[in-house]
Amino acid sequence: MSRDICICQEFLTAAHRAAIISAAQAAGFTAHFFSLEQMDEAADCLQHCEVLYAHSPELVRRAPKSLRWYCCSFAGADPYCRDDGIFQNPDCLLTNSAGAYGVTISEHLLMVTLMLMRRMTEYAQVVQNRGWSNQLPVRSIRGSSFTLLGTGDIGTTFAQKVKALGGGKIVGLNRSGRCPDPVYDSVLPISRLDEALPHAHALVMALPGTPETVGLLSRERIALLPKDALVINVGRGTAIDQDALIDALNSGRIAGAALDVMMPEPLPADHPLWSAKNLVLPPHVAGNMSLGYTCDKTVEMFCENLRRYAAGEPLMHLVDRKRGY
Repeated sequence: MSRDICICQEFLTAAHRAAIISAAQAAGFTAHFFSLEQMDEAADCLQHCEVLYAHSPELVRRAPKSLRWYCCSFAGADPYCRDDGIFQNPDCLLTNSAGAYGVTISEHLLMVTLMLMRRMTEYAQVVQNRGWSNQLPVRSIRGSSFTLLGTGDIGTTFAQKVKALGGGKIVGLNRSGRCPDPVYDSVLPISRLDEALPHAHALVMALPGTPETVGLLSRERIALLPKDALVINVGRGTAIDQDALIDALNSGRIAGAALDVMMPEPLPADHPLWSAKNLVLPPHVAGNMSLGYTCDKTVEMFCENLRRYAAGEPLMHLVDRKRGY
């Protein structure tokens, strides 16, 4: 008897569907495809499926106890870790797509870093006012030091790009204080964050959403940053005290910031973040499924994990729901 997979994604091309069908058939499964507009149909199908490939807390909540593996097409799996009751089957495996976003988000990081270093937020204001001032001192990636909060796929891919452009010292911080990638000049445990912040001229945050990361960059820690510091966050908006960051930007306490994530999302029209000085504020666009490579890689990872699942092999990117990543 064929086993069933429920697939509910908005980005799949004909080639993606063909790859998934081929992988499913090889593994003894039948793939059932649904769009985001077909949530009810997907939920009905899900009642006889043991695998779900989607990014939908709603579908997970509607899944039966027979669901054995949920593959999330996003890297951030925290929505599935905060609520103990979201899975009817407490032993359901959870994997994310953490290996698929390093390229697109690291390129976003590179873009906003250069925008801040080249003072583009300020020049944009000059142009908006139809002025002509072009002598603001700028900085270069070459020789600049970087402090990366989070040394996973995203942080490390960005570190490699920075190093290729002549970046100076790169310090990583993570839970363990260990990272095998030689791109880092040093890696510290996150418990030593206060020690690292006074040297963080460019602080790049790519942390998962866990109870430990909520409010990590507090008002007190923002005060430890040097005056020329740039704060760039592509992890979770909950990691930063936004009011303290706004105060630091508007007072000139730090040089600039770029937030791809914020609280809440979307921002209300009257939120003070909109008018903060020297802030790059895109509407959560660093990842998404807007780059073809990301979509291709996510599908490729799912197909490989489906092969492993059918063969009884360990899955890649397995999420520890207690840790949140």
